Amino acid sequence: MMIKLQAKDIVFGYTSTTILDNVNFQIAPSKLVTIVGPNGSGKSTLIKCIDRITSPQGGSILIDRKDVTQMSRMDMARYLSYVPQSSVRIFPTNVFDTILMGRRPHIGWLGSDKDEKKVWEVLRLLDIERLAMNNFSELSGGQQQKVLIARALVQEAEVMLLDEPTSNLDIWHQLDVMNIIRDVVKKKEITAIMALHDLNLASHYSDRIIMMKKGKIVAAGDPHSVITEENIASVYRVEAAIKSLSDRPMIMPLRQIREAKAY
Repeated sequence: MMIKLQAKDIVFGYTSTTILDNVNFQIAPSKLVTIVGPNGSGKSTLIKCIDRITSPQGGSILIDRKDVTQMSRMDMARYLSYVPQSSVRIFPTNVFDTILMGRRPHIGWLGSDKDEKKVWEVLRLLDIERLAMNNFSELSGGQQQKVLIARALVQEAEVMLLDEPTSNLDIWHQLDVMNIIRDVVKKKEITAIMALHDLNLASHYSDRIIMMKKGKIVAAGDPHSVITEENIASVYRVEAAIKSLSDRPMIMPLRQIREAKAY
């Protein structure tokens, strides 16, 4: 298997708390990979370690066999783009200029006609041309998330990282954002790695799923091999029925699994 991105023995934590415990995985090119797990399992921390927002205390991240810790910030931006949760960051600019910021790894702070053309191409790709002159802060959550994805795409990085891209979105906009991400992976032949809470969205859209619990990977593979009743029970402490829909496993939660009381 060709390897685009590889994590080797990633360790991260605080004085008395381990967040990531010797995490290892390999991701092939042009795949949509989703990291799932309960709250506190290390999903978002792993995304941030890959992008060096947070520095791991051990291990390495390799892209095309190159260690990201040995790259300058500018060089790294040519390999990795990052899409935060829409509620995390507010840009005091209009949509066009917000997206143009993504060209900085190629142009510094001075743009050109070529860079503006790239912005218009991405605006059209995501069908948000009409928003170009709107203030970013005045957009809806779904519109902001599209703009953040556009900003990452115009960066023309080979790997796109997304931290909970559907959080705080209604179901229509969740599907809209997921369709955009899936289509971009296919059309642009990039690799996308996202942290996600919704197991059914992960199952429906992902090529591969990485399931985490307490900082460790407990399952990794295609949706059918990861989204199982046994894994849901073990990782989430939920009894669930798994059905097949459009050749993808779909989860119906039935009841919580509570630990027996000690008397």
